[in-house]
Amino acid sequence: MAFSRFQDFLSGLVNRQRGLFFTNNEAASIDELLEKLMGTVGEVSGIVTARQVLDHYIDLNEAQKLEFFKNLEENFNADPAMVRRVYETYEKDPSSSNLNKLSDATRPKRNDLFKRLNQTPGATHDLVAMRTDLLKHLKDHPQLKSVDGDFVRLFSSWFGRGFLVLQTINWASSAAILERIIRYEAVHEIKDWNDLRSRIDPPNRRCFAYFHPALVDEPLIFVEVALTNEVPHSIDSILEDKGRDVVDPSGYKTATFYSISNCQPGLKNISFGNLLIKQVVQELQAEFPSIKTFVTLSPIPGLERWLGADSIDEAEELTNLKKELKSLSPVLESIGENDELIKRTVLNYLLSAKQGKYPVDPVARFHLGNGAKIHQVHTSADLSEKGISQSRGTMVNYLYDLRYIERNHEQYVMEGEIDYNDKLKSLLIKL
Repeated sequence: MAFSRFQDFLSGLVNRQRGLFFTNNEAASIDELLEKLMGTVGEVSGIVTARQVLDHYIDLNEAQKLEFFKNLEENFNADPAMVRRVYETYEKDPSSSNLNKLSDATRPKRNDLFKRLNQTPGATHDLVAMRTDLLKHLKDHPQLKSVDGDFVRLFSSWFGRGFLVLQTINWASSAAILERIIRYEAVHEIKDWNDLRSRIDPPNRRCFAYFHPALVDEPLIFVEVALTNEVPHSIDSILEDKGRDVVDPSGYKTATFYSISNCQPGLKNISFGNLLIKQVVQELQAEFPSIKTFVTLSPIPGLERWLGADSIDEAEELTNLKKELKSLSPVLESIGENDELIKRTVLNYLLSAKQGKYPVDPVARFHLGNGAKIHQVHTSADLSEKGISQSRGTMVNYLYDLRYIERNHEQYVMEGEIDYNDKLKSLLIKL
């Protein structure tokens, strides 16, 4: 609340001072405003100029935004002459003080620019949106990756764990937040307000989200949780359960994370998910001591894409299994008739289809990297159009066994080793 009041004060200050500090600035180019911002000494004039830069940026078309990013890459780097001088000093005297000076000298000027922009009200939201625009251009303009790297480093600091606030989302949450939950749901579409209520209001449902004080009513990431007696085998068993036959809360044995949605594209690669799951587990344990099993019911978004791709590095046995499933039409009628083949292919895909030493499947990378293990594979688990088209209707339970999370995480990060349920061994092919 205090942060919000301070932001309101700054917003009023900016509106009052714009006309006093600058005249005819609406006609100034964004490059001129950037130059002024980097040279501004006064605190208030800096806040006003930062707002003008961001307002100008919002009005740029895509081509102009690309030129803006190219300008940041070309003209807002560290000063090479300064780096050379400081490095020579460090070579002569490699003290801690000179090392710090070298570190400061090699820092790109755009880092300082981003910090100056962020001093004006609403700037964090605008900078996150700015990075969303930047990400669209990285494939065709790889030189801009250096600019993106600076965004990532700053956002990793700005959105550190100490600044995040976990909130329970329920029917009493603000309409603005609830509307965003509907809009940002990325795994299982929320059709309308009644559908949303069925996911967050029943006593056997929970929804948690991370927020940041600088992004008012904007969730960063949220997770939907189903509380049950057993591990669910299909998404319909969760989405169609309206909580009418809820057991005594003391009887809940399992918490299932069935949807995790990142809400801000501009915060891509700024990890909140592992923090969210760990804190949600703590919250659920405190409320429901009877819950001992924490699992996901997860999609396999990379499966169909992998089936259609060729790989020269793939083992022959895996390629043959892939071809066998690919030869079958991905329609509902063929799923029930080929359960064993689908399960075998999915498990071996998750364990053996890799980029470097990590799985190619993004959801698998996320959960396995957080210390989970592959627990069960379920066919006919998501028979929606999306579920069939991306994974032949198959879903996976990743188990978060609290006793082994840290061990699994270390083995995965260091060696790419994936833990899985011993009962799945019969599905493995010999590589």
